[in-house]
Amino acid sequence: MKSKITETAVPAHSKIAEDLPGAYFYDCYQMPFDHTELSAMQIYMDTFARTPAWVNALMGVRNRVVGLFGLKNLGGMKALNKNKPAEAYQVGDRAGIFSLVYKSDEEVIFCDSDKHLDVKVSVSKQIRDGQPGIAVTTIVHVHNNLGRAYMLFVGPAHKVIAPAVLSRA
Repeated sequence: MKSKITETAVPAHSKIAEDLPGAYFYDCYQMPFDHTELSAMQIYMDTFARTPAWVNALMGVRNRVVGLFGLKNLGGMKALNKNKPAEAYQVGDRAGIFSLVYKSDEEVIFCDSDKHLDVKVSVSKQIRDGQPGIAVTTIVHVHNNLGRAYMLFVGPAHKVIAPAVLSRA
């Protein structure tokens, strides 16, 4: 049986909440998840390694299209080093399409930035109503009109993609 994924507010006590002011786009999805023995980094790696094939196909289309407009090719969501253990990752390391910018046992934050926008993604362990769970938060700050135009397409798609990826946790 699949866990119930719900859209929710960005967890106020999370580190990524500090990036919320001035955000052009943000969303947060949570689901019940017994994370007692896993670090947030391990949850990120396990989840993104199981990204649905259709999401990776969309990333391929995205990479081809945005290249025409000067945005960078991010590669695929599953592009993780399977030989590198979660505990070996340090701030600054690349993990899939993002670079690690914050790491604790309870939360990891990844970022990708260019001249058009900054994207941050957090995976955080949560306790809600006494039950363990995880939350995946995405925050985007745009820098120019191309970043805003990009988000016109990506924002609505993200509302489908984020829960689909989270469902693989």
